[in-house]
Amino acid sequence: MPRTESYRDDVATALNAPDRNQADLYRDLRSGAASGWDFSSRWFATPDNLSTIQTTQIVPVDLNALLFHLEQTLARANNVAGHPEASKHFIVLAQKRQSAINHYLWNEQDGWYADYDWKKGRVRQQLTAAALFPLYLRVASDKQAARTSIAVKKQLVKKGGLVTTNVNSGQQWDAPNGWAPLQWVAVEGLNLYGQQTLAKEIGMRFLDNVQTTYDKEHKLVEKYVVEGAGLGGGSGGEYPLQDGFGWTNGVTLKLMDLYCPKGLTCNNVGDIKKATQ
Repeated sequence: MPRTESYRDDVATALNAPDRNQADLYRDLRSGAASGWDFSSRWFATPDNLSTIQTTQIVPVDLNALLFHLEQTLARANNVAGHPEASKHFIVLAQKRQSAINHYLWNEQDGWYADYDWKKGRVRQQLTAAALFPLYLRVASDKQAARTSIAVKKQLVKKGGLVTTNVNSGQQWDAPNGWAPLQWVAVEGLNLYGQQTLAKEIGMRFLDNVQTTYDKEHKLVEKYVVEGAGLGGGSGGEYPLQDGFGWTNGVTLKLMDLYCPKGLTCNNVGDIKKATQ
């Protein structure tokens, strides 16, 4: 069925896909919304066409990296609770998932992590910011992390931070937008694999973007344009840009704390730059 909160939108999308089974299309739209990336070309068969969404035939790299972390957490928790057999069970699951991620969700030809199309039996070609989750959650080998960082630096690092994808589809989880949680995943993940220079470049570019927008509009927002001439609040998707925003606030504070030299107080990005010159 269409999503309750976007009923009319989903019906309109279905009208643009007369050859598709409507129930399948509505399920894929719901799944895309549940993914957190609602919506993005990473779920589409045709990059700029929402009605070609096929979320349920795609194995997401970020979700599986998070499940790997969850299985490790359950293994540690069961060990602490005195349940060694349950702990071993989750250790085995985590090991199997790590192996599967590094086999099925690794694009060896291009050198980055990507989603897997289980119906076609092949890894998808598109590079997205989700490629950094295996670094963030320590799934990647050193070699895979190094190759991923090269690709990310070349294709996804922009003037205002890390862009979500390199496709401008009009959807909010695509170019030219960048999202605070993905900046943090990138910074933490790259730092874990010795890529501090690239991590800081991403973090400071995003902080500059946030600071510049705040100086102009006196607020933080849900998402930001990170490439092109018009940096600032992001756009696209099904609803207007939201003010706030919890994850932007939190990531901004964490990045400022990370890059402000110890013993100093940094109230803005300018303070960080002065302290590190």
